[in-house]
Amino acid sequence: MEKKHQKDSIAVKILKSGIISWIIIILAWGLGSLNYDEYFLPSPAETATSMGTLFESGRLQADILASIGRVIRGWLLAVLAGVPLGLVVGSFKAVRWLVEPILSFFRFVPAIALTTLFLMWFGVGDKSKIALIIYASFFPIFVNTIAGVASTDESLIEAASCMGAKKIKIFFTVMVPSAVSNVYTGIRLGLSSSIICIIAAEMLVGSDGLGYLINSSKLYYKTSWAFAGIVSLAVIGFLADRLLQLIGKKALKHFGVK
Repeated sequence: MEKKHQKDSIAVKILKSGIISWIIIILAWGLGSLNYDEYFLPSPAETATSMGTLFESGRLQADILASIGRVIRGWLLAVLAGVPLGLVVGSFKAVRWLVEPILSFFRFVPAIALTTLFLMWFGVGDKSKIALIIYASFFPIFVNTIAGVASTDESLIEAASCMGAKKIKIFFTVMVPSAVSNVYTGIRLGLSSSIICIIAAEMLVGSDGLGYLINSSKLYYKTSWAFAGIVSLAVIGFLADRLLQLIGKKALKHFGVK
């Protein structure tokens, strides 16, 4: 019975790791590519060969580092702005009522629609791309933080007040801990928005990065380059999310993060 339980737990671990999902994706991709040539749908092997060639030339790692650097800077700035503002806005109903219509207006305007404006304001360099990332990732972080604070159990606030706790203490000992799970979710969503945004920005205007690699592949009729960029992007996003999940489970477990 013990061995069976051990086998089951290993099977569950493999399933949770996502390895089976990756195998299914690669098999489906490989089977699909049998019906087309490499200019339309390159096979996993052809994509891997292109990735190796790009890596040997130094271009792949340079583009990966360029994109990751922009994502990290923009995302961290969005976290530093979105979390404190969300905590403050979520704590005051009057401020929340004032901010909600503005949020409803701007959060439905995609970052890509502002590309031209940001290029005019910040230029064609990294500033415009980082500004777009901040815009794209700020709203998921901000909205989730507000929701986390606003959903704090009123009975806990009343209990703390009855025990003589002042508003500032209630904020830090009751409301902030209650919002941690939502803040964490917002941070994860903000990261995915950052990655989506930087690729779109680099495809439109850029001289490096994975978005530029994907877009420039059409100039050389190298479809496998586009797939190399897409695969690299998928792996980076997957690993980044898994890392955040691991950090959340380890550091924020007592806040209800799973």
